[in-house]
Amino acid sequence: MLKRYITENGQVREIEEYLPGCWIALTEPEKEECEEVASKYGIDITDIRAAMDDEESSRIDVEDNYTMVLFDIPAVEIRHKQEAYTTIPLGIIWTENVIITICSKESPLLGLFKGNYIKGFSTKKQVRFCYQILFRASMQYQSYLRVIDRRRVEMEERISTKTEDADIMSLHELESNLVYFDTSLRANRLVLERVSRYSRIRKYPEDQELLDDVMIENQQAIEMTQIYRDIMRGTRELMSSVIDNRLNNVMKYLASITIVMAIPTIISGLYGMNVDSKWMPLANIPYGFEIICGITLLICIITLTILRKRKML
Repeated sequence: MLKRYITENGQVREIEEYLPGCWIALTEPEKEECEEVASKYGIDITDIRAAMDDEESSRIDVEDNYTMVLFDIPAVEIRHKQEAYTTIPLGIIWTENVIITICSKESPLLGLFKGNYIKGFSTKKQVRFCYQILFRASMQYQSYLRVIDRRRVEMEERISTKTEDADIMSLHELESNLVYFDTSLRANRLVLERVSRYSRIRKYPEDQELLDDVMIENQQAIEMTQIYRDIMRGTRELMSSVIDNRLNNVMKYLASITIVMAIPTIISGLYGMNVDSKWMPLANIPYGFEIICGITLLICIITLTILRKRKML
């Protein structure tokens, strides 16, 4: 899908033709749309297609007539029938007159700009617009990281009451999300460092300040990811400890029941032996059976009391 936008009087609107200072948004573009834009502005078609490859690494290329920044942004996907987070590449290409964004799927990040939710940006200021996109991407990373941490807290609160298999799978998914974020954020940091060093990229004072803010927010997202990964690791260990402790309690309970049930089994087994009854205690007296049952019950009660004091029950 190819759409064109331009800002006028602080508002962005969609246009039907290519105008100087416009923003060309390629979202899940067709091959013909990519070739059309590449031919019109003299862009290498492989640079446009690179943003469509999920395995493409973040980088910056400065050519004679355009500059391309490939940056990983967070995205939402459905994995194992539940909402999860991943990262996808976002290509930003700017020439002398236009800025082009290429993304393999619709992103809420660009939707903020299309919907006039971001004030103070202009499609005619290509470099500054690029930095504003990168800044919002870093902020979106932090927003998703807070959501991940809230989900972890919810699972941690359920550990003391009931832990299900679904919680273990959910925790694994959250850890996977953090791995994706950490890898992409570190690659993005290298891109930002190269952008700040490139002398061929025009940098106005306000643009440099915005770039510094982007680098700070990206670094903060990296630190948040590391902190949450450490906390997540502790949550996994806590969950494993709780599950092991519950298993130990069940095993202790079953062992105690086995001990108690063994007492009447042993006594009845002895009296069931094929020997002369005169050698068996209480075998030939009135109420012998009831007395033996009473003694067995008494021994079981004493055993239960001892096990309870030893916290076996």
